[in-house]
Amino acid sequence: MAIPVIYNLRSVRQRWTSSVVAVIGIAGTVGVFVAILAMANGFRATLVSSGSPSNALIMRAGSNSEMVGAVTLDEVHIIEGEPGVMRQAGVPLVSPEVVVIAPFPLKTTGTDANVQVRGVSPKALEVRRFVHFVAGRFLTPGVSELVVGKNAVKTYSGLDLGSKVKLAGTTWTVVGVFDAGGSAFDSEVWGDAVLLNQAYNRPPNIYQSVTARLPSAADFQAFKDKLTSDPQLTVSVDREIDYYAKQSQALTDFIYVIGTMVAVVMAVGAIFGALNTMYSAVSERSREIATMRAVGFGAGSVVLSFMIEALIIATVGGAVGCFGVLPLNGLTASTLNFQTFSSIAFAFRISPLLLGIGMGFALLMGFIGGTPPAIRAARRPITSALRGL
Repeated sequence: MAIPVIYNLRSVRQRWTSSVVAVIGIAGTVGVFVAILAMANGFRATLVSSGSPSNALIMRAGSNSEMVGAVTLDEVHIIEGEPGVMRQAGVPLVSPEVVVIAPFPLKTTGTDANVQVRGVSPKALEVRRFVHFVAGRFLTPGVSELVVGKNAVKTYSGLDLGSKVKLAGTTWTVVGVFDAGGSAFDSEVWGDAVLLNQAYNRPPNIYQSVTARLPSAADFQAFKDKLTSDPQLTVSVDREIDYYAKQSQALTDFIYVIGTMVAVVMAVGAIFGALNTMYSAVSERSREIATMRAVGFGAGSVVLSFMIEALIIATVGGAVGCFGVLPLNGLTASTLNFQTFSSIAFAFRISPLLLGIGMGFALLMGFIGGTPPAIRAARRPITSALRGL
């Protein structure tokens, strides 16, 4: 015979002061845990969404990021001549690009942050068709003009439309703001690749990477095999989306590890809060427990009843924590990409899965915090408790 759940609800309400303490502890732990997961989820989603599955990113063999890549102009011409490259009016859709890091002040603090400046070719928009302009226009080849991602405009000072920007002693004019669909490109600044090489005194015939558009994603493997087996080339070939997914791995792993450690430390405190609440309930209700045992409720029913009570408190705490962290969803922040040492703006992403994980974590804390008191309640001697009635 099971003890009615309404009994547990009334018990939690009657001991609301101690229950609130446990609820607050669990809510705080769940809120911090979900917030950290949302940060990692948002950063990873920003990078993973970068690029197109139909685009191939070519770098020097052995390079793990564009920052250390090197592709010569002769190699670019060989890539452009490959039959697997998509063409438009007979022109190969290939964009050789250079990447540099430049300091720009953050709007929030005024301190400088490393911003990735990408030198692109006139075919950059045809290669990345997911990019569209929300203000202004695309840059004019051969002119010192810049176009900036929508997140870069929000995050850094001096990048508004029409602004003059000093880069490597050259004055550039911001002529457009683009939307790259929430990808990492939204945090970048783009300029003409040739002029950017000149401004930074780089060899004019060296690029960091080459992005080629293929007819479809299914053509990637054949294209990769052709390039990597060509004796004239020493390159690595990745899908553009796979490259950016790998770029996110180091930081997301770091966030998950740190987040888990913080959550575990906070969870210990929350569990002790739940333990204290439930042990107090056992001490205050020793006669009630004895009476229930005397009228026929078994030890298993008592254990189950106290576990239900602990899980009710955990459920309320988990729900409060999840609800409290919801305003973070969509909030834009910036962090350093460990692979490129450049700043990337991203939005916190709280998904139903993360909320489910948060609730599961709350129930786990409730279960751990409720088990010892529940067992103690079931072991209370009936006769000694009844003598006091």
